[in-house]
Amino acid sequence: MLWSLIRVILFVATVAGLAAATGRILDFEGRIAISLPEWIEFNLTPLMSALAATALIALLWILLKLISLIVAIAHFLNGDETAIGRFFDRRRDARGFQALTDSLMALASGDGREAMINAERAERWLRRRDLTDLVTAQAAEMEGDVAKAAESYMRLLGDERTRFAGLRGIMKQKLAQNDAETALKLARKAFELKPRHEDTQDILLRLQVGRGDWSGARRTLGAKHRYGSIPRGVFRRREAVLALGNSMKASREGNHVEAKESAFEANRLSPDLIPAAARAARGHAEDGKPRLAERVLARAWESQPHPDLGAAFAEISPNESPVERISRFRTLTELRPNHPETRMLLAELHIGAGDFNAARDSLDGLADSAPNARSLTLMAAIERGGGAEETVVRGWLTQALTASRGSQWVCDKCRNIHASWEPVCAICGAIDSLGWTVPAEGEVAMPRSTGMLPVLLEASSKRTEVDVGLEFRPAEIP
Repeated sequence: MLWSLIRVILFVATVAGLAAATGRILDFEGRIAISLPEWIEFNLTPLMSALAATALIALLWILLKLISLIVAIAHFLNGDETAIGRFFDRRRDARGFQALTDSLMALASGDGREAMINAERAERWLRRRDLTDLVTAQAAEMEGDVAKAAESYMRLLGDERTRFAGLRGIMKQKLAQNDAETALKLARKAFELKPRHEDTQDILLRLQVGRGDWSGARRTLGAKHRYGSIPRGVFRRREAVLALGNSMKASREGNHVEAKESAFEANRLSPDLIPAAARAARGHAEDGKPRLAERVLARAWESQPHPDLGAAFAEISPNESPVERISRFRTLTELRPNHPETRMLLAELHIGAGDFNAARDSLDGLADSAPNARSLTLMAAIERGGGAEETVVRGWLTQALTASRGSQWVCDKCRNIHASWEPVCAICGAIDSLGWTVPAEGEVAMPRSTGMLPVLLEASSKRTEVDVGLEFRPAEIP
């Protein structure tokens, strides 16, 4: 700011000085005599003297340029073949770099058309496509000229120094055109050129996950960690999510061995990842290791109680009696006794055992203090099992129809609700963004079972009185 003010003051002072000097010269009535003894003599008016001085300065400038040209010719004659070219290139370079500067300024100010015009001028003067093509491509994109931008990016591919910029430019065009397959190929090539580039890492990772290439995604994630793009804790969690994604894919394809091994690895990397713990526990139970399965689930339950963990815990011993089940479930219920999920789980267990008073005590007013569809449905079951009138049961069920569904899988990026856990949000494509939480008020939940876990009831064809008229559907286990 101060320097700008000083420059304005100097400019005004210079103009004022020149004006004053010009006035003095015009008012001067004498003449100026210039003479060389015995050779020549001039008598000039002041104005003619000023014009002569200007002409002399211009002549001196031309003389200096001629001297520079003569020097360049002399160097050329002495064997320097580029001397004359350098002489003419200096002015061309000055004009070219000025045009390039103007192009960059126009690009920064959002004037794509002006940026392209100046980039073309810079190209004519500089003849350096590596400097002007990127500016031209970005300006063309700003103006919506996709074809011209693609042409400029393609030219960048021909130079090793600009190949990466060309690849990224074309890759982003393909992403905008929803051509994920081509974009993935370009992302891989760009990653090979610059594996440390964080934006390229993220794009490649997202495309690999979108294609179900979990192994490739894990390699890319490893590179992000190796080059310091993500901290170790986040890396282990994301690696667990990708391993779990591979487990789910292998399970769908019928490769049960790989599905189990990937689930074990996901649980090892992130023991509190609920779906990984549930899958790993089922795998350990299949391998004849029920104690290990229970430890896996208990560790996850201690971190965050969840109905999927309870369902997996019940599957470890499907033929036990309701009383035996209550006893075995103490491994979970004693970890977080005051958590709402623990209280609802105990209520389900006691309902399965036909002990409706104990079930009511387990809820301990939860349906009144923090009502949701599940706790209200449990109260309806307790009332029916306890012999209450039908109007009382229907009252609880009516409340359950309009009550909050409680915690659900909610994406913390786009806030969309998912019926079951997935490694990637199907709406926004974010990785590891689904959390078990209560949706914001006013959000609409996706269809989901609000019934009790049938695996907590007797796994036989016998049904207790409480089952009559109530629909108990399985919780959705990924």
